[in-house]
Amino acid sequence: MSKAVETMDHTEIRQWIEERGGHPARVKGAGEGGILRVDFGKPEEALEKIEWNDFFSIFDKNKLAFLYQDETEAGKTSRFNKFVSRTKH
Repeated sequence: MSKAVETMDHTEIRQWIEERGGHPARVKGAGEGGILRVDFGKPEEALEKIEWNDFFSIFDKNKLAFLYQDETEAGKTSRFNKFVSRTKH
C-alpha cells in the first residue's frame, strides 16, 4: 500500500493540488468558513471555488492537516487527499 503523508505546509499543499490540476474549494452552504475540499475540475454542484488565502485561513482556523498520497500502488499519480485534525502542534 502506498504511504500517505500528513502536512500543514501551505506551499507543499498548494503545489500538490496544482500539480494535479486542482483548485481550492469548499462545500456550499456548510456554514461559516465551510468544509474544505479540493476540486479537480469535474462539475461539482455542491462545491464553490475559493481563493487560496480563504482556503488557508479556514485550514488554519480549524486546525487542519492535509493528508495526501503522491502515487498509487501501481506508480501512477494519486489524487487521494483528506483533511484531518492536526496531530502535531
